[in-house]
Amino acid sequence: MNDLVESLKALLGGGAVLEGAEIAPAAFGWGRLGTPLAVVRPGSTSEVSAVLRLCHEARQAVVPWGGRTGLVEGTFADGAIALSLERMNGIVEINPEDATMTVEAGCVLQHACETADNSELFFPLDLGARGSATIGGNIATNAGGNRVIRYGMMRELVLGLEAVLADGTVVSSLNRLIKNNAGYDLKQVFIGSEGTLGIVTQAVLRLRPKPASQNVALLAVDCFDRLPRILRNAEKGLSGTLSAFEVMWEDFYRLVTTPPAQGLPPLPHGHPYYVLVEALGGDQADDSARFERVLAAQLETGQVADAVIAKSKAECGRLWSLRDDVVQVVRNAPVFAFDVSLRIGEMEGFVGEVREALMRRSPVATLMVFGHLGDGNLHLIPGVGSGDGEARKAVENIIYGALKKRRGSISAEHGIGLEKREYLSNSRNPEEIALMRTLKQALDPRNILNPGKIFA
Repeated sequence: MNDLVESLKALLGGGAVLEGAEIAPAAFGWGRLGTPLAVVRPGSTSEVSAVLRLCHEARQAVVPWGGRTGLVEGTFADGAIALSLERMNGIVEINPEDATMTVEAGCVLQHACETADNSELFFPLDLGARGSATIGGNIATNAGGNRVIRYGMMRELVLGLEAVLADGTVVSSLNRLIKNNAGYDLKQVFIGSEGTLGIVTQAVLRLRPKPASQNVALLAVDCFDRLPRILRNAEKGLSGTLSAFEVMWEDFYRLVTTPPAQGLPPLPHGHPYYVLVEALGGDQADDSARFERVLAAQLETGQVADAVIAKSKAECGRLWSLRDDVVQVVRNAPVFAFDVSLRIGEMEGFVGEVREALMRRSPVATLMVFGHLGDGNLHLIPGVGSGDGEARKAVENIIYGALKKRRGSISAEHGIGLEKREYLSNSRNPEEIALMRTLKQALDPRNILNPGKIFA
């Protein structure tokens, strides 16, 4: 394939194609990346199109690289062309009148959010990798994050997009309308497709008014059955301003509030559950008063055992930092990470069954649980004393087995990649998988786009 690499250099210029020792500095990510044949960095949609046309002719696999912050080996590119859009990172347009922003796919999420903020607007997607995850990657994985309960997944935040198909065809569907029912909504083909159907190069994002108020509290709760009641009462009492309802099981809360973690415990240890509640609204004084009334009522009825309310932006940040300090789980290394979704009423039994099975396998096992309970998404990080393949397989069988009987999803927001494809049939029926394969065959008949991901 040296001839292909030379052709790509001739097309883009040598500095845009990395190979050999040049690849190592670029190959940083949160999971396995393998050793690509080359890292190709086009600077425009037309260059992406030309790259894919050459690779299609050569039947060369192409793996899209965004911020490489995924956790399911969706960017594993061993022997493939790694296609990085890091040079396509600009804000094309921001339109305050329409409340839209058009960005290139390599734009970092945090930059998009800050640009909207500077125009008194708000892009609500928020996740721990905000400083490195890209909009293109967020679209490819249908990213979720902390505020899905109010604003939805990435799918709800994209009005239109531009994508390049495997053969180099550019499909420009940069819709800027909220309502557009003219035929198939083609953007949905690419959102959540993990780069297997096309390479997203631009997107039109839907913005919201910049919140004028933020209220954050941490609650201690002594019984799981009270969590959904607190959630629904907060949704009702906060008049649509509830933006996050994050729950930390006690083990996780203790981990992020004891040294060497930097966080201090705002509430005493010893409660089974800790809930981070956030509301974003339009008037700080009125919203704060309502927020305090709603929480006070929960305390008075005994639904909440204890609570602390942030009184400043800095205190809001400190409470959020506890939920974001996921890196502390490496203290139980080796660990595995799981991202699942199930009905709220099934969660207590699910976590209990998983914990009991892990302890039977290894009495020193740990299980950290936290997540976006308001939208049914839990993150489980078990530490089982061994990071080998046999241990991982055993833990997967425990977690996915308990999930399957509850009709949950093996992936709430991270996708399938390589890591979960063996278990896809746990959450999708044969007809669904067959239709997925039909789409793949139609759009990528030579199977060059992120091959082997989602299904073999």
